[in-house]
Amino acid sequence: MRKDTRTAGKDLTGQRFGHLTVIEKTGQTENKYRLWLCRCDCGKEITVNTKRLKSGTVTNCGCIPRKDARRGKIAEDLTGQVFGYLTVVRRAENKYGRTCWLCRCECGKEKEATARDLKAGKVKSCGCRSRDHSHNRVDLTGRKFGRLTAIQPLEERDRKGSVYWKCLCDCGAETSVTEDGLVQGSVRSCGCLKSENQKRIGEKLHRIDGTCVEILEKRKSRKDNTSGFRGVFKTKAGKYRVDIGFKRKRFYVGTFESYEEAVKKRMEAEKTVHDGFVQAYYKWKEQADRDPGWAASHPLDFEVEKKDGSLAVREVTK
Repeated sequence: MRKDTRTAGKDLTGQRFGHLTVIEKTGQTENKYRLWLCRCDCGKEITVNTKRLKSGTVTNCGCIPRKDARRGKIAEDLTGQVFGYLTVVRRAENKYGRTCWLCRCECGKEKEATARDLKAGKVKSCGCRSRDHSHNRVDLTGRKFGRLTAIQPLEERDRKGSVYWKCLCDCGAETSVTEDGLVQGSVRSCGCLKSENQKRIGEKLHRIDGTCVEILEKRKSRKDNTSGFRGVFKTKAGKYRVDIGFKRKRFYVGTFESYEEAVKKRMEAEKTVHDGFVQAYYKWKEQADRDPGWAASHPLDFEVEKKDGSLAVREVTK
């Protein structure tokens, strides 16, 4: 061990620090500070380094409970307790207002850790087990999460360190899901549940040439453009361009000087195209419900076209 050059020649023998009396120097150092053999008033002997003696961090062998620097309460004595691979040796200097303890790992190395991290299970080794997650792993074997049953943990982990589990879905498919995904309920199947839900929702929607009637009926103002109103976009010149979408196509309505005029034209286009389509659909559906055979031979044909610079619709029921 390296000698404490900062305290060389400063003999503390016989000096008293709290309940401790320095007996002799040991010839060893700790964190570059000389270690001294001290006798407590209770008769027990301990070794303490120069810094801790002079700063008053250690004033007894541990026989007298000391207060926590943050809360002012008596700190629980963890000496001798085992946390994972660490065994608490003695009290250490407080850090950031929290009680710290010097621990010895099973590998032989020493490490300081706060009482909070030890008791919370955040620190379980000196770092030698950082790649071994088995001591932190929650056993999910056999547990069911939605449609998934956890079979076994895998070596793979996500960027947060969460363990991937091999899982068997009720549909018979196998998949891998993180522990967090299972426990938090964000993943409940191999993907079959999502597909079924999408199919179920799709069966409740009515589409004509890729256009959904329900979406047109419940359309809302959008915030993903440059104006804040659906289909209205502010140009670099400061004007407002208006478009409208229908059957997976976009139709140009016009460019206008003011925002108010652009919104008005967009709403007029919606009334002509979207509302016109919805009205035509329900009119067609009413007759189709009465006569399914007629509907098969008379599909709804609702088209949009540009005439003389304006949008127009062409409705043909064959």
